[in-house]
Amino acid sequence: MTILVTGGAGFIGGNFIYYQLKNHPEDRIVCLDKLTYAGNLETLEEALKQDNFRFVKGDIADMDCVEQLFSEEKPDIVVNFAAESHVDRCVEDPGIFVRTNVLGTQILLDASRRHNVKRYHQVSTDEVYGDLPLDRPDLFFTEETPLHTSSPYSASKAGADLLVLSYARTFKLPVSITRCSNNYGPYHYPEKLIPLMIANALGDKPLPVYGTGENVRDWLYVEDHCAAIDLVMRKGREGQIYNVGGHNERTNLEVVKTIVRELGKSEDLITYVTDRPGHDRRYAIDPTKISTELGWLPKTTFDEGIRRTIQWYLDNREWWEHILAGEYQTYYERMYGKR
Repeated sequence: MTILVTGGAGFIGGNFIYYQLKNHPEDRIVCLDKLTYAGNLETLEEALKQDNFRFVKGDIADMDCVEQLFSEEKPDIVVNFAAESHVDRCVEDPGIFVRTNVLGTQILLDASRRHNVKRYHQVSTDEVYGDLPLDRPDLFFTEETPLHTSSPYSASKAGADLLVLSYARTFKLPVSITRCSNNYGPYHYPEKLIPLMIANALGDKPLPVYGTGENVRDWLYVEDHCAAIDLVMRKGREGQIYNVGGHNERTNLEVVKTIVRELGKSEDLITYVTDRPGHDRRYAIDPTKISTELGWLPKTTFDEGIRRTIQWYLDNREWWEHILAGEYQTYYERMYGKR
């Protein structure tokens, strides 16, 4: 098969491409990525050496670009990772989130209709459900949890999900959706919590924690997520949503302290900064559906995954140091410098 992966130069998309090349070498992988600030061609350096991989620079919100690529490659499966995804950035500029996450999804859906793809898969997020109270650890997001978005980012992802489902009903397009908890692992862009803390701790720089650090996230190792997407796009029921969670809940402060401890640094580096507007309190996913129907379960505990992640950043300093030397420094100072 030919599988079109959009946003494949990003964190989860890049890991997914490597998962496909390793586990399905008989398939051809085509990556479409705009290479915005979070898209890094260095992430795909090894993939570019493979004969069954092609990279195309382009924007999913560019109809002409998308149509040309579909005409050339005639993909059997489309997996859409391409998205603006950092909540802090959506507070600064909501418009780019709507353009990429909603309009871009619609353009991909229309192209998928015209070219009769066998499966269109949308990679979504648990943030479309809003948040859960900290004092109710018995509550979890299920596929039936009502959408209740908290930010322009999550609203744009919810809008994209609804578009995908509408194309299934109106046009009979074979679609599926996965909604995942927070991912971590190799190639994670350094603005996100875990890689930011690793990079700062290695440089003995302050570790900025929002508020009191009590916000809870369910952490999912990225390779486990890739395995789940692979199962859903190949064997999942058409028109269905599958929640993908790691059963690894931690407060943000617990995550930061774990990283500090693993690196042998002092907790004195931890600093508390003004909380993010509309900051969700707790995310927690119930993955019963994907487990029951497809046999998926996360294989990686948080303690194991965080050690593997830290080791990757130690072994690949050049990758993230290139990023930190560029535009990101300006952004970092704007977001955290005066808090």
